[in-house]
Amino acid sequence: MRIDSIKFAEHFADAPDGESLAALDLTRIPSHVSCIMDGNGRWAIARGLSRAEGHKAGIVALREIITTCVRLGVDVLSAYAFSTENWTRPQHEVNLLMHLFAKTFIDELPLLRREDVRVVFLGDISALPRKTREVFEFGLRECENHRGMILALAVNYGGRAEITRAARLIAQQVAAGQLALSDVDERTLSDRLYTVDLPDPELVIRTSGEFRVSNYLLWQIAYAEFYVTDTCWPDFDRWGLLEAILSYQGRERRFGGVGAGARS
Repeated sequence: MRIDSIKFAEHFADAPDGESLAALDLTRIPSHVSCIMDGNGRWAIARGLSRAEGHKAGIVALREIITTCVRLGVDVLSAYAFSTENWTRPQHEVNLLMHLFAKTFIDELPLLRREDVRVVFLGDISALPRKTREVFEFGLRECENHRGMILALAVNYGGRAEITRAARLIAQQVAAGQLALSDVDERTLSDRLYTVDLPDPELVIRTSGEFRVSNYLLWQIAYAEFYVTDTCWPDFDRWGLLEAILSYQGRERRFGGVGAGARS
């Protein structure tokens, strides 16, 4: 994506002490940044607040990261919002999250229009409560002609469920004679994932210091670079994202091969 130099400079003005853009290589910004947004509840509890307040603060953080990714010229920002396992949380928390998802999507439409961001969903949104699903479908229609950055929100998403769904689709097509077994390869499966037409993540960011992937994009992150920070998601801001990208730019990506100076 093309970077607007004026908006870029304005967005990163007034850098905190110790933060500098001097080391940032704008020609090596990852095309797809993916965030496992963790720590909303812990952030709230540490401040004597309800988990609901933590989720609301997390939405504010996501808004800043969306804008920052646009300013940096990122092509795709994906974010893990609600997993297939999250249904086991207390019902009142699930209900709150569904309400927040719907309200936030409506509230953020002006931002998405202004920044020309197109939204896609990863996961089975048909299983969501009717009101939430209808809001999502309305928002998708409102954003479908946008041509800027893609925001991919993983809602009711699980990596194993996604791969199982793709395998089932392939099996059905083979059984129906629409696809030859000998033609099934990695591309065949990739084309049946929710991320079809999206590049694989190059940088995966996990907040709140947890070292696990939590059933997220298991196929797609095979060669992604990981960045883990102890910062809880509500406190993760543009400068935290900048540090993650600088860490990414300082690495040698070998994709299973041996790079210059690397050990075999």
